[in-house]
Amino acid sequence: MSNIIHLKTPLLDNEIANLRIGDKVVISGIIYTARDAAHKRLAALIDQGNDLPFDVRDQIIYYVGPSPAQPDRPIGSCGPTTSYRMDVYTPKLLARGLKATIGKGNRSERVIEAMKQYRAVYFVATGGAAALLAKAVKKADVVAYKDLGAEAVMRIEVENFPVVVANDIYGNDLYREGLAKYKKA
Repeated sequence: MSNIIHLKTPLLDNEIANLRIGDKVVISGIIYTARDAAHKRLAALIDQGNDLPFDVRDQIIYYVGPSPAQPDRPIGSCGPTTSYRMDVYTPKLLARGLKATIGKGNRSERVIEAMKQYRAVYFVATGGAAALLAKAVKKADVVAYKDLGAEAVMRIEVENFPVVVANDIYGNDLYREGLAKYKKA
């Protein structure tokens, strides 16, 4: 059975450098949530030369729009959304020091190149496991764009949030290499 890597945020360069595609990771600490509408606003701020509403340096953005929380929970179901919709914005955030993103599905070649350039990784979370993933969230607060509802940027505190490395800083792609492996079989 393979080892599970434990990471705490903020992420450190040497930790990122040691990750390889296929690594199983659990994350503890602070993660920010953002989807399409929030990314569009963040990118506009970058284009205008303005500060972002939160510091992305050495942080993780999780592509999720959680459902409303039950009274006894900090967050509702929070499964990953498809990442490619954020690909147009991701290189700008990586250039600002973002170290990782979490979502589902593969990334564009442009984003993979940006991850190599800025030494960042892409994690995938299991789609269809939204209720299970929500159990790892211990606290959740809106930090920006409250008007976006479920797509507002949230600062969530997680404990042992399970992910897999899909793209590492070396340009390796779990989706591409996984497909190639099975084509040979």
